[in-house]
Amino acid sequence: MKKAILLIVLLAILVGLVIVRRDDLVAVLDTYIANYKRDIDIGEVNDYYRNMDFDYVQITDSFFPENEQDITNIVYTVLNAGKKEFTFYCPKEYEDCLRDVQTLANDQTKLSDINNFVHPFNSFSNIAFEYDSLGRVTVMITKMYNDEEIEAINKKIDELLPTLTSSLKSDEDNVRSIHDYIINNTRYDSLRSEQGQEVYKSNKAYGPLFEGYAICGGYTDLMELFLERLNIKSYKISSISHVWNALYINGKWLHLDLTWDDPVADDGKDYLLDSFFLISTDELLESEKTQHVFDLDVYKEVKED
Repeated sequence: MKKAILLIVLLAILVGLVIVRRDDLVAVLDTYIANYKRDIDIGEVNDYYRNMDFDYVQITDSFFPENEQDITNIVYTVLNAGKKEFTFYCPKEYEDCLRDVQTLANDQTKLSDINNFVHPFNSFSNIAFEYDSLGRVTVMITKMYNDEEIEAINKKIDELLPTLTSSLKSDEDNVRSIHDYIINNTRYDSLRSEQGQEVYKSNKAYGPLFEGYAICGGYTDLMELFLERLNIKSYKISSISHVWNALYINGKWLHLDLTWDDPVADDGKDYLLDSFFLISTDELLESEKTQHVFDLDVYKEVKED
């Protein structure tokens, strides 16, 4: 009984000291964070890191943001490096930092846009943020692809590349060969798209490559992986209900949409189209004005001159 009373008294004294010395403790923590955060770096990056900046997002080496764009760049850098978890700090001079982090954490459209600029194997299926009153922010990432899927996909692409592409052909001819192969070996997954039945992994590259079924995410990711192997600069563009590829080829940015070039026909036949093969933004928006309406302030590279 006496030990229990003594323990309670000691805890009360400790709590009292914390309350009395709170300002001093906060000052010490602020100093620690200020010194520590100067030493933060992204560390080792994985094999799917893209050493590329875009108009909308840029790689950063500063992990104490001063504005919303800095936060956006940090998230892009963390994803691009292939991290599953990363911590950065909001400086107290940036008074709205935690509020802006929370706003981004709740903005699924913006997070999806950032995700479109990284290699598919570094993209997320889920991203979450933890933060505290001291300004510490931890980003936690669940990857879209697991290690087994990545290994299988890479092995299959290694097998296909020599048969589909050649250094003697132009980039455009190589892209067309891949475009035609994917469409000729894939059917649109209407069960998933229209009924929500997840029979196949059709939302990512595994579906079209191994199961023969894809929705727009699967077509686009697989094409993106081939573009990476061809060293063609690219990213994904998404609208409210659709996603497709944008790539830099022949000295300009063009659109490539395999989903719409592999239509679901009323007669049940398979068709291979090229209506959305390497077309400009003007041509894209003239052809289709519902699913392809996208934010030109995000995907600025494809703006017409």
